[in-house]
Amino acid sequence: AGGIPLTDQDRQPWLQTLHDLMTAQLHDNRSFVLACSALKQAYRDILLAGHANVSIVYLRGDFDLIWARMQAREGHYMRAEMLQSQFDALEAPTDALIIEAGLDPDEIVVQIRSGCEIGM
Repeated sequence: AGGIPLTDQDRQPWLQTLHDLMTAQLHDNRSFVLACSALKQAYRDILLAGHANVSIVYLRGDFDLIWARMQAREGHYMRAEMLQSQFDALEAPTDALIIEAGLDPDEIVVQIRSGCEIGM
């Protein structure tokens, strides 16, 4: 978006596309993972509309952790101001499995599989 944060209206077609992809996967009885920010409850409402058997996992991390990780990525486009706008817009989910983003990735997977009752 040229360094300009997207509006809710900008996100609408993207959210609908993700919802449609989820619907197709669920219709075919497939297991899948959809990873996206879904910062606001309204976004999650669009994604989850009509889908009762979907788990939300919230990887919770503070600004400093996320900023440090972004700086470690070569050529990452997002500036600190844009990241801060993401944190400002965040409506943390209340109906999610909460996992601390600072954990080791293997531990994150273990916690997600356990919390979502996914076989090992």
